[in-house]
Amino acid sequence: MIVQAIPEAPDGHPKGSPGYRRILAGLAMAGVATFAQLYSTQAVLPLISKDLGITAADAALSVSLATAGLAASVLPWSFAADRIGRVRAMAIAIGAATVLGLVVPFAPALPLVLGLRALEGIALGGIPAVAIAYLNEEIGKAHAALAAGSYVAGTTLGGLAGRLVAGPLGEIWGWRAGTLAVSVLAAVSAGLFLLLVPKPRRFAPAPAHGMRGAAKVLLGHLGNPRLLAIYLQAFVLMGGFVAVYNYLGFRLHAAPFTLPASVVSLLFLAYLSGTVSSRWGAALSLRFGRRNVLLAGIACMAAGMALTLWDLLPTVLAGLLLFTAGFFAAHSIGAAWSGTLPAGGKAQSASLYNLFYYLGSSVLGWLGGLAFQSAGWTALAWGVIALACATAVVTAVAHPSAKPAPAAVPAS
Repeated sequence: MIVQAIPEAPDGHPKGSPGYRRILAGLAMAGVATFAQLYSTQAVLPLISKDLGITAADAALSVSLATAGLAASVLPWSFAADRIGRVRAMAIAIGAATVLGLVVPFAPALPLVLGLRALEGIALGGIPAVAIAYLNEEIGKAHAALAAGSYVAGTTLGGLAGRLVAGPLGEIWGWRAGTLAVSVLAAVSAGLFLLLVPKPRRFAPAPAHGMRGAAKVLLGHLGNPRLLAIYLQAFVLMGGFVAVYNYLGFRLHAAPFTLPASVVSLLFLAYLSGTVSSRWGAALSLRFGRRNVLLAGIACMAAGMALTLWDLLPTVLAGLLLFTAGFFAAHSIGAAWSGTLPAGGKAQSASLYNLFYYLGSSVLGWLGGLAFQSAGWTALAWGVIALACATAVVTAVAHPSAKPAPAAVPAS
């Protein structure tokens, strides 16, 4: 069993304390730096496709390879953080990612762009791999769930900022200028993270486990049906979510909508519904239970996706808002649950969640493009709805009870 807490600070930073506020503010900046960079090319995929003369699915590799790199690195980052410390690991990760992000726009050819994006994703893996474990250690148990919801809300703002910067600037000066501006924004955010995040008080280095010990921890988590259901939910929901945002822009560029890239990039304002719902979901779970809120989020995703099937822009926008709100409510529950459900190896459990989460982004996000290219938006939308319904069944079976999350956390 991995033990990181030190007895001198059993309760962590209470809600409202200076340390609590600095942790959330620092991780919010880390979220901006991470997710602005990770999805910076998503808002300019049609521009990349046109500029380089490649298909929509090929252009989406700039997103898929970055998320694949992140997925491949979250477990190594979690074990490294057990040894060198959560904050140090995040600082190294965010510094390396920022440097790579500043280089990407100057890469002269697509293979080099894709290679650098994969390396950038590997570096970025150090933030989501460690952030939830850091929160669970440093913040009092009574407010850890709400803090996790706040962190997820911050990541939505990061993803939104990157897309809103890259899209309009990309249409004016080209996709390289748009992604460079995002990298500059990420560099500033990374510097603020390093200034704000407090030194850890409750971390104790875990003993080295070796390959056998690490495998034992991971296999133990994968053999737990309740955890496995959470991991599979992350894979399926994130895959569907990224597929929608990857290819909705292509649909809205075409008839009957024919919207320009600058307007399409504004669709990412739908992320603000996720900023709200991720906090609400975490707070509501304390009243209605994680399982019920998770299932409600999945239902909202399916209903929102169904609305996008109409060729009416207001209906599509309403569906996107509902879909996004449902996804982030479900994600905030799953992310927090993965770090609190196991008795030991909490950082590794959170990293497995992120592994499945970003594998879903890479695999299903790319496969969604094949469905879109061969059969159009209708095929992609019904595929996402089917996946959402399937994961709802798995969640309901694996978590038959609907117990509220421990501790009475206020909703505000």
